[in-house]
Amino acid sequence: MDANISPLAGKLPIPSMLIDVPRLITAYYSEIPDPSILAERVIFGTSGHRGSSLTKTFNEWHILAISEAICLFRQYQKINGPLFLGMDTHALSVPAFASALEVLAAHDVEVMIAENDEYTPTPVISHAILTYNRNRSTGLADGIVITPSHNPPHDGGFKYNPPSGGPADNEITQWIEEKANAILKNKLKNIKRISFEKAKNASTTHRHDYLHHYVNDLANVIDMNVIKNSGIKIGVDPLGGAGVNYWEPIAERYQLDLTILNKTIDPTFCFVPVDWDGEIRMNPASPYAMTTLIEKRHLFDIAFACDTDHDRHGIVSKKAGLLPSNHYLCIAMDYLFKHRLSWSKKMGVGKTVVTTQMIDRLANKLNRSVDEVPVGFKWFVQGLLDGTLGFGGEQSAGASFSRIDGTVWTTDKDGMIAALLSAEITAHEKTDISTLYENFEREFGKMYFQQQNAQATLEQREKLKSLSASQITFTKLAGDNIHKILTKAPGNNEAIGGIKVISDEGWFVARPSGTEAIYEICAESFRDQSHLEKILNEAEIIVKKALTDTSTSGE
Repeated sequence: MDANISPLAGKLPIPSMLIDVPRLITAYYSEIPDPSILAERVIFGTSGHRGSSLTKTFNEWHILAISEAICLFRQYQKINGPLFLGMDTHALSVPAFASALEVLAAHDVEVMIAENDEYTPTPVISHAILTYNRNRSTGLADGIVITPSHNPPHDGGFKYNPPSGGPADNEITQWIEEKANAILKNKLKNIKRISFEKAKNASTTHRHDYLHHYVNDLANVIDMNVIKNSGIKIGVDPLGGAGVNYWEPIAERYQLDLTILNKTIDPTFCFVPVDWDGEIRMNPASPYAMTTLIEKRHLFDIAFACDTDHDRHGIVSKKAGLLPSNHYLCIAMDYLFKHRLSWSKKMGVGKTVVTTQMIDRLANKLNRSVDEVPVGFKWFVQGLLDGTLGFGGEQSAGASFSRIDGTVWTTDKDGMIAALLSAEITAHEKTDISTLYENFEREFGKMYFQQQNAQATLEQREKLKSLSASQITFTKLAGDNIHKILTKAPGNNEAIGGIKVISDEGWFVARPSGTEAIYEICAESFRDQSHLEKILNEAEIIVKKALTDTSTSGE
């Protein structure tokens, strides 16, 4: 076993690993962050503010300050439609929901909360914003999703989706971040807030049937009839996430042979197998977290899971087990552009700089353009919204795509439609989904992809973020000539927040994590596994040399 892999990986967590929920909630209300300490400030990473109440990085003060800043942003931008508010099943989501509503109601924001206090997946909020805003130019809606995605149970997360429906862009998050930190520094003086009881019963707080609005619209993005008529057996593991109560109505509405493996909601996530590093992480792209579903795959023609806010997917085939996320993105993209006949011939493909180049080879054959952008789904929002992109996908198992008629579905990641699409493909192609990727390999050659992480201080991460091409003095990568060094993504000329080094036979990207004290190296070889390992080894040497080189500085 790899020395970095925990002996607990793939096994159910032992009791000592489970979070103490009362302690976590108490710390949310009792611990006060110090904005003079960088780690305790409001920091919007690739997808909102994340942290834990136990480390003073996600506490009541943070949420009150961010909520006040969002209200000020709405006034500044004259956004006066309803705000769709949703949350996932992490323990800190419920108190953060209460704090946010107390501020929003005090500002007389028309807030839409779920019927029966239902948990609400991220894509459902994006879908609600966009369906409300369709054909409107004034009184536009926006939204807040309270989730740290697939992060461990002790974390909380809070993200803002403007009227475009997807993750807020850098300009918006910087505005909110600066205002929120100023409010923290001023010890929350002058913020508007009422009690939760008053906020919940305010005339501006409305119940919204998120579940049925979303479920009833699914037939406009997925061919549900082909799934139903095929009679394929489908397995779903919601991993205790916000979509846990969505799958049964989906099965009933569209008469699908769908089995839900586990309907449990428990903020300790004691039923989710431990991830590679000994953490509980509800990550459907992890073969360790997905152990339960992988072991039961023989019962189904296709099976899948989604993470805690249901914006990511993990696809499990009967033959191959958990598909690497890069493989499924290729399968999904290729199928959609071949079978969505109403889609414009001008629609392109969106991918991030760390996503496989197999996408480029397939897109070229399909005569579709590829927009390669930095990591973060926010870079796909405008393209999905205006129809220049039919599909956007991230290597970290996030994707969304257009409706069957070619109009926008969501501008945030949607793990549920990505999962249901795997059932449509299985039903339509009448084969195990993994064989479709094998066909690509026969035609275009095999790709070898891997991601590895290395510890990094805040100073090192900041330095990596601002590296320039001139700081990379190497001319070869794993024996091949380096022909391109990128610090900006070719699709939109935006900063990668790291560096991409490309040779004729492979590439690597090194970039700091937005949420952990590590940097990530993603690499791909077009040759073989040993070549990939050479790329990874040399990438680490190249990055370390650049980080310790004081003779040059970043751009």
